[in-house]
Amino acid sequence: MRFVIVTGMSGAGKSSALKMLEDVGYFCVDNLPVALLDKFAQMTLDKTAKVENVALGIDIRNGEGIGELEAMLGKIEEMGISFEILFLNASNRILLKRYKETRRNHPLSRNGRVEDGIAKEREAMKFLLESATYVIDTSQLLIRELKEEIERIYVDGETTERFQIAVVSFGFKFGIPADVDLVFDVRFLPNPFYDLELRPLTGNDKAIQDFVMKYDEAVLFLEKLDDMMEFLIPNYIKEGKYNLVIGIGCTGGKHRSVTIANALAEKLEHLPYSIKVEHRDITR
Repeated sequence: MRFVIVTGMSGAGKSSALKMLEDVGYFCVDNLPVALLDKFAQMTLDKTAKVENVALGIDIRNGEGIGELEAMLGKIEEMGISFEILFLNASNRILLKRYKETRRNHPLSRNGRVEDGIAKEREAMKFLLESATYVIDTSQLLIRELKEEIERIYVDGETTERFQIAVVSFGFKFGIPADVDLVFDVRFLPNPFYDLELRPLTGNDKAIQDFVMKYDEAVLFLEKLDDMMEFLIPNYIKEGKYNLVIGIGCTGGKHRSVTIANALAEKLEHLPYSIKVEHRDITR
């Protein structure tokens, strides 16, 4: 039996994750009071209950009861039940945007600002984030991508590393993506835009890749960037960071940045982390 505690930040996708787990056969209960957790766990030990896999949604809606969760989890461990914690996370900016779009109240900001509620919740949930078995940052994930992650962990049985890397290509003429952690400017590389035959193509096409990567500057830059990531990522993880967004920018976000973003992601594939590539401005 897999006993999963689904938790995390309000607005990060916990309800969606629970529905996905229910769809793959998990017995799901949302917003279970912490005080009933040990009783529920005891029930799952009863063979007549015929419960195979369980997912419980427990979050800040429990109010002050969330502070008792750590002790309660210790109790169910004493019963011989091993559990996993799935923590759904997202950046403060994304959470605020989602609350504004849905016009819902944050559980901790009914009489105040949503930003304050998010800050209070993040502090209250810190202990769960630090002890989580899996952390999924949904800041950049589509529902389809979240479903793929859930199925990979809980259906296919694959383990996943908590650290997630997104490599995003973009055009400076359209602005720097708001959520990037590191920005690298590749406008120093020769531009295939000025070749009329290459102009309609993108960095996903071999002709553009060959044009960009035939220059020693591109090869050397990529090698140095790879070395930097090898150094930075373990140190980010050590300091408690769970995701990294790397921005690669050129003028229009169609040729050089796409080529380098793809090449960097390919170089990082040997690392034991989740790697995803996004080309923000490739169709502009």
